[in-house]
Amino acid sequence: MGKDVIVACDFASAEQTTAFLDRFTGRKPFVKIGMELYYAEGPAIVRELRRRGHRIFLDLKLHDIPNTVKKTMAVLSALDVELVNLHAAGTMAMMTAALEGLTRPDGTRPKLIAVTQLTSTDQESMERDLWIREPIEQVVLHYALTARNAGLDGVVCSPLEAGKVHEVCGTDFLTVTPGVRFADGAAGDQKRVTTPAGAAALGSDYIVVGRPITAAEDPVAAYERCLREFVG
Repeated sequence: MGKDVIVACDFASAEQTTAFLDRFTGRKPFVKIGMELYYAEGPAIVRELRRRGHRIFLDLKLHDIPNTVKKTMAVLSALDVELVNLHAAGTMAMMTAALEGLTRPDGTRPKLIAVTQLTSTDQESMERDLWIREPIEQVVLHYALTARNAGLDGVVCSPLEAGKVHEVCGTDFLTVTPGVRFADGAAGDQKRVTTPAGAAALGSDYIVVGRPITAAEDPVAAYERCLREFVG
């Protein structure tokens, strides 16, 4: 898996999603299916987008007791996706159980990554709402190291932390980074953000981009611009 742009298909229906993706007549983008779309359409939307030739990041952010996550991951492992995720805050025991459930009888599995801190979270809200007093960068790095020690393949983090994650966890440990906006775009509800070129310079392996592409007047052009700025 090389550097790539993942398009966040945060739509409410299969119809909206396929109408959007029908505009991409050339390269089939790597896409993210998040909670909104998955809860609306279920596994059928995953199978449909795979049939259309898209690689998929299934972004459901599991966080529950280890046994529940293990059994859920066993169900998700039957879907032909590249990436699935969970919350690192669920502890190492949960992450280890998730890996067990995700691994198929033949030993294969999708890549499993852990969410460290959401890119909508900043230091103030983390301290006020979560009662976590340590600097947010240290929290992210601790969660990343815990995920690596549990055997996971990478983390979801801000581009601002990607390089430090590689320093602590190794260059082969994936950094999947939302919080990416064009220099001339709005940040929206994201707090820890940078541009595609900035994310590349900071060490992101994958950037997840939603509204700057999906809400663009010409989504295909916005996607191609993102690829140029991030991959080169």
